[in-house]
Amino acid sequence: MLNYIWFAMLIAGLVVGIMNGRVDQLTQAVVDSSKNAVDISIGLLGIMCLWTGLMEVAEKSGIVGGIAKAVRPVMKFLFPGIPKGHPAGGAIVMNLVANFLGLGNAATPLGIKAMNELQKLNPSKDTATNEMSMFLVLNTSCIQFIPATIIALRSAAGSKNPTEIIGTIWVASVSASIAGILSAKILSSFFKGKSQPKKGLKNKTVRRIA
Repeated sequence: MLNYIWFAMLIAGLVVGIMNGRVDQLTQAVVDSSKNAVDISIGLLGIMCLWTGLMEVAEKSGIVGGIAKAVRPVMKFLFPGIPKGHPAGGAIVMNLVANFLGLGNAATPLGIKAMNELQKLNPSKDTATNEMSMFLVLNTSCIQFIPATIIALRSAAGSKNPTEIIGTIWVASVSASIAGILSAKILSSFFKGKSQPKKGLKNKTVRRIA
């Protein structure tokens, strides 16, 4: 459906541009946007490679397991369908830590890895599980203790006090996280058991990790 929507928007933009006699501006916008897309992709690729590698090192060295063990009570409440010791738990923790520090782009590869691991536990591949929904909520509304990306952008734009937004961001992100968690928990109670990992799959996963 999204492909049809984007295609319709592109066609509408082309038609309006031609009708208004702005073909030159339209062409220039296409060229500039294509260049920006390539630049962003290359920059994101480097960050993804770096943090994916660090995640692999942290996982094999036991750091991820230690962090996941420390926050296990909270993780059990938020993600009851993830088996103990599953890689999805570690990936989720690292993603939330990166978001907590305000490292938006750095959290992207960790979020992708977490979703891939959650998808392995999903018995219905075309339907999101409650755990996937909860992770999406937390990833979107995660509390940012140090909004490094926003501070950097404000500093680059010439702000005299780029850190003055920290208090506001704390209040906004905490409120959003609480509202998101409550909404996900309430809605998951209506769909309990419809998209949870099957018992056989859960046991198989635990045996494989052990």
